[in-house]
Amino acid sequence: MTYPATITVRSPERIARWRPLVQWILAIPHLIIASALEYVAFLVAIVSWFVILFTGKLPTGLANFQIMILRYSKRAELYAGFLHDSYPPFEFPTTATEPGGTPVDLTVEPALEGRNRLTVGLRIFWLIPALLFAFVIWIVGFVCWFIGFFAVLITGRWPEGLRSWVMKLTRVEIRLNAYALMLTDEYPPFATD
Repeated sequence: MTYPATITVRSPERIARWRPLVQWILAIPHLIIASALEYVAFLVAIVSWFVILFTGKLPTGLANFQIMILRYSKRAELYAGFLHDSYPPFEFPTTATEPGGTPVDLTVEPALEGRNRLTVGLRIFWLIPALLFAFVIWIVGFVCWFIGFFAVLITGRWPEGLRSWVMKLTRVEIRLNAYALMLTDEYPPFATD
């Protein structure tokens, strides 16, 4: 069974050794925009919470807007983290389907109808175990990213084990965000695959 939020990243086999030093600087405009959009996503999640609680449905426009924010943020973060070398476009397509054109494919299948009002109403409490799990994965993923910085700087490639853990972190974040932003009622699994 696959979770309704998935991400794949097509990383190049070789990465220019200068990229870990400079690529995060090049990503600063994207990271600023992504940060602002994430605040908006929080506000939209609150609106979505009320809408789902009263109607049992998530409007397509709200869902697509949240997906756009997730997609834009992850593209910027993964570029800053030198997992791909294709500069992300300043595009904001509000569609659930992946528009393509970048090495990052983020797909979310939002649950629009028949939402469980109880799990939505108690979402803040249901998030606590998933947040604790994500925090542990985040620590391991951050350490792997830090070591990967020096590995790419010296060898020009990501060691597969380190890249694998960073991708595990990315998948856990995507699933947690999809659940927290009211895009799905399916609880994020305590798994990294």
